[in-house]
Amino acid sequence: MALSTRITEMLGIEKPIIQAAMGWIARAQLSSAVSNAGGMGIIETSSGELDAVREEILRMRQLTDKPFGVNVAQAFVRDPDIIRFVIDQGVKFVTTSAGDPMKYTAMLKDAGLTVFHVVPNLAGALRAVEAGVDGLIVEGGEGGGFKNPKDVSTMVLVPQVVEAVDVPVVAAGGIMDGKTMAAAFALGAEGVLMGTRILSSAESPVHGNWKRAILDADATDTVFLNRKGPGPALRALRTARSARIAAEAGADGITAHLREDRRHIGDADIARLREQIALPLNFEMAATREMVSIALRHRPHAACIVPERREERTTEGGLDAAGQFNALAP
Repeated sequence: MALSTRITEMLGIEKPIIQAAMGWIARAQLSSAVSNAGGMGIIETSSGELDAVREEILRMRQLTDKPFGVNVAQAFVRDPDIIRFVIDQGVKFVTTSAGDPMKYTAMLKDAGLTVFHVVPNLAGALRAVEAGVDGLIVEGGEGGGFKNPKDVSTMVLVPQVVEAVDVPVVAAGGIMDGKTMAAAFALGAEGVLMGTRILSSAESPVHGNWKRAILDADATDTVFLNRKGPGPALRALRTARSARIAAEAGADGITAHLREDRRHIGDADIARLREQIALPLNFEMAATREMVSIALRHRPHAACIVPERREERTTEGGLDAAGQFNALAP
């Protein structure tokens, strides 16, 4: 079932579904399956392994002839040549995140790329529009992974941003099926981004035990770590370990726990973990296609797809005293 919005038209995809750029996970095995199913697969760079990422982009072109993109997570990729690297790969769509959109947007757009920026609040959205982005990925605090410590729910954030900007909005955070996708469209979004849902699909390279833990989890089985900093907050699956970190985290947040872990994990252990993520290719295309199809069965009313544009937009909000914006800062 085709569903046309500004997102599908701008990106040349069949379904307005974008895959989250999960570090080490959002690589060719998973991302090509999403693109082949009609969505937008994204290759990550947050691992910092740019040689491996280059190989994954080459594999993407072998596995799909459909559009795909690359994410630049600015807080985690400090290589000053990252933008030249992305441009040189010949991709046409980039999502930027975890940093100031003013830093890279103009360079990417001057090279002819379409740029969406991930934002956690209205101030970030207005900053990204000022930077010249083509679209926004508006992520509520329900989503997994790194988060702004002052999280806002998707239900509150998406309509607030939609009312304030003219660029198309992709909703993220808590989107998992057709009903939640329809709800996002009713709030004014024209597309959705999914991470955890796609992480648990058949083509995802993570261990089956991880997928099963996600599928078996209840709505209350996540914890929000590091709300008081330093650094970004994090929504994680509730386990004995993550619950203990949440309970024990003090002034150093989770940093002290990570330092302690590093003392006990050697290079061989890290290599084994990476091998566990990089499982052999075993495509079950029907699984991702079925996921996309289910998401589209609850098709929202056409009036919800492209919200009516307002003549006046609010410009209130929230940069710090120096006029700077950091997507991961309070």
